[in-house]
Amino acid sequence: MTPLPSFTFHHGGVSVPDLDAAIAWYHEVLGFEVEQRFFIDAANASVAMIRNGALRFELFEVAGAAPLPAERRHPPSDLMTHGNKHVAFQIEDLETFLNALRERDADIAMVVRESFGRGCFVRDCAGNLIEFVEAPANASPDV
Repeated sequence: MTPLPSFTFHHGGVSVPDLDAAIAWYHEVLGFEVEQRFFIDAANASVAMIRNGALRFELFEVAGAAPLPAERRHPPSDLMTHGNKHVAFQIEDLETFLNALRERDADIAMVVRESFGRGCFVRDCAGNLIEFVEAPANASPDV
């Protein structure tokens, strides 16, 4: 069998009801900037690729899209539906990050402080879940 060529993560994406409101939220709360905006005819979608350093995130506004179901807005109940769940970003210190989120009035859905790890889930302005995971003290930057 031919070896699989290597690949790396490029971006995550979410559908939102209001692209401009989502761009503003991701900028104000998480520091993302617009890298480019475009329209995808086949999906009837207005799209923004946003970026924070090396991290990219794609926001889609599609006319007539169904709203996010209530059960997808809470991490434990979201796991009860098959499919993609969320993206996760690595943070250095959970408590410092939570304090910064609270200053920005972010919607913190859940905080995890367990023996297996620490982190939190935040809902964006459309209710989409985003996870932030504290890097273990002894982890390398690639973990």
